[in-house]
Amino acid sequence: MEIEVKRLTEEEIERRGIRSWPVWTCGVERFPWTYEKDEECLILEGRVIVETSDGKKVEIKAGDFVKFPRGLSCVWDVTHPIRKHYSLG
Repeated sequence: MEIEVKRLTEEEIERRGIRSWPVWTCGVERFPWTYEKDEECLILEGRVIVETSDGKKVEIKAGDFVKFPRGLSCVWDVTHPIRKHYSLG
């Protein structure tokens, strides 16, 4: 299972209505997480290193658009407080 990280243009963000998605925030902490649904999110602030169960580490930061697949188990290591728009599918 792969975490997909990319940058979207402002036009893509507008077209998809991402700025109307709910906002989730998290302070500096480390916690395990398993995705029960696919998730897409746009990181507004912060930085996190997500380590998957197979040991792969993915750094995610402000401005990144991220897709997490359903069934992914990982550990979030939030190094700078996170604020993100998200959508579950």
